[in-house]
Amino acid sequence: MGDEFRALVLEETEGKVAASVRMLDQARLPEGDVTVDVAWSGLNYKDGMVLKGIGRLVRTYPHVPGIDFAGAVSASDSPDYAPGDKVVLTGWRVGEAHWGGYAERARVKSDWLVPLPDGLDEKDAMTLGTAGFTAMLAVMALAEHGVAPDSGPVLVTGGGGGVGGVATALLAAHGYEVHASTGRAELADYLTGLGAAEIVPRAELAELPKRPLAAERWAGAIDAVGGNTLAALLPQIKYGGAVAACGLAGGAELSTTVLPFLLRGVNLLGIDSVMCPAARRRTAWAALADKMPRAALNALAATATLEDLPGLADKILKGGVRGRVIVDPSR
Repeated sequence: MGDEFRALVLEETEGKVAASVRMLDQARLPEGDVTVDVAWSGLNYKDGMVLKGIGRLVRTYPHVPGIDFAGAVSASDSPDYAPGDKVVLTGWRVGEAHWGGYAERARVKSDWLVPLPDGLDEKDAMTLGTAGFTAMLAVMALAEHGVAPDSGPVLVTGGGGGVGGVATALLAAHGYEVHASTGRAELADYLTGLGAAEIVPRAELAELPKRPLAAERWAGAIDAVGGNTLAALLPQIKYGGAVAACGLAGGAELSTTVLPFLLRGVNLLGIDSVMCPAARRRTAWAALADKMPRAALNALAATATLEDLPGLADKILKGGVRGRVIVDPSR
């Protein structure tokens, strides 16, 4: 690759954000001590927001979005990485405050990178991506708070999305009985193929609970939806159980009572994948390489080009994407 590279560039004009694929000179890359030739990136809910200019996540334009990527180091001023090293990046506000992975080349701080663990290539890493990394953090948190496979079934909300799909497969691989919630009945076979033992219609969790406590149903949950869904499932968690909250596609507000926490000892665990410390990142990626079933990994992703991304932004924001969409920036 020469001094120029392909990138999806966002421009803002009178409050409206527009995207175009351009050739950029390497001299325009932002500051950082490691340059990476990007092999694959991914489409996440937050990417959809950035592409549509929602939430003022990006403050400076022109901007190259893409909150995760995997590739090979092409140049390094860091003692931790050498040219040819395979790496993965998620979080650290890359794709928001810092140019991201929707390009053939990226320059970032070495502290933000994780060496690609044995057993995963760049495409695998982005099939997992931010969604898979977040799901692994949630599985780890549940286990650390005493939710074991023999504790009872574990609910995964937003089963049709990236976090939900990976979480379903990971929990099943760890021996849990997984109940996956989705509003798309046509995804039942897909979710059972990933390891779900039961499909829970989204409508069962769509309304605020009428009582502060309900019959104990799940030992734990991984919630990628938030809003009314999180409020509806909390009163149904078993005594001493835990909920790992990692998404807000259904809303950022939470209308609930303290009774599940006070009378049943339920734990609400916040999962942050953006600023997660480096050591825990490496642990999570090593666990993904070890535990993610290959068949599930192969079933998760569809591929897209840079040109496809503006159209896909609307789709992911409306909950119309199944699993993961991974992006080849060279196409």
